[in-house]
Formats: sequence, C-alpha cells, structure tokens
Amino acid sequence: MDSEHPVPWFPAWGVRFPEPISNVFSIVSIINEFRPSNRWMLLSFESAASEMHLWTAWYALRRNEISGEMIAKTADTEFLRLISGTRQINKAFERSGISVGDEKAWIIMLPDSELGVGFGEFSIPVDTFNDSNEDAIRLIEHLRGSLVPERPIPTIEGLMRIGSEYRINSKISDIEEAFLTHLSLSSLK
Repeated sequence: MDSEHPVPWFPAWGVRFPEPISNVFSIVSIINEFRPSNRWMLLSFESAASEMHLWTAWYALRRNEISGEMIAKTADTEFLRLISGTRQINKAFERSGISVGDEKAWIIMLPDSELGVGFGEFSIPVDTFNDSNEDAIRLIEHLRGSLVPERPIPTIEGLMRIGSEYRINSKISDIEEAFLTHLSLSSLK
C-alpha cells in the first residue's frame, strides 16, 4: 500500500460481459449457481466509488449483521441497500444491482471478519482480495466474461446511478466524499 491506497483492495473484481446484459435473471442465476457462498454478489460497475467506499459499506454491513439490525434478509442485499443509500430493498436493486444494458459489473466477496468490541480493535483483513482471487476468476469464466483491469473510481455517473442528488463537478476526492455521504443516508430514507 502506498499513500494513494490508504486501505487494502476490497475483494471486488471488475467483469466485462461478452455482450450487454439482456436478461438480468440469467446473469444472477449463474452467480448464484457457481458462487462459493452466499457472500458473493454482483454490484453495478458505477456504484462502487473506491476502496474506502466499499470497505465503509462493508463495515456498516458487518455492524448491522452482528447487532441483528439488518433491514434485508441477506448480506448481499443489505450491501446493495447500503451502497444505494436507502432503506428500500427494491430501490437498492434498481440503483446498485445489475441492469439490462450493463456491459460491466463488480463481482464482490463480502468477508465475514469479526469487528472487535472496542474502538481501534478492528483492522481491515489485508489478504482478503488475494485469498479470494481464484474463486473470482472462476466466476468470471462462468459468466464468459473478462477481467476488467481497473479499481473503483468515483464518478458523477455513479452518483446518479445510486440515486444521489449531489452534482459535484470537482475533484475525485469530493465525488468520493459524496458517495460516502450518500451511504450514510441508508439508515434515514
């Protein structure tokens, strides 16, 4: 890690589909059939802003799981809900799930690491990406896709996709901050 990457890579792999999605159910069915556990999922490509954004959503997910305060019934749906900044499950799928016409998506693995009980007792599991890489590559192959050699980047289009009302035409760090602020709304609306 260097100064441009203050946190380790989140276990997310970009996948380019062989053609734009025409049937969301068929893509989700492939993931559900071949994923190693129900902690693997698809996220729309634009919905992921950065490593910090994904780790923050994951931390909120784990906190909700541990406290029994999840709104969704499953971790993957709860993660979509958090990324989408909403309490409504249907809106979460519309905003952060894959859609007809999408050409790319993120394959996400949601670690089930413990958080610790006190302030500062948690550290991000550094090797999670590398430890899960083989399984991710297999899922990409089952989708007949190709690996996208990119990491998440905050974009205005992504903010629009997740339903954010922020319209920032500024630095990438400001756009990332808008994503994080939107995530915090998931407990309000």
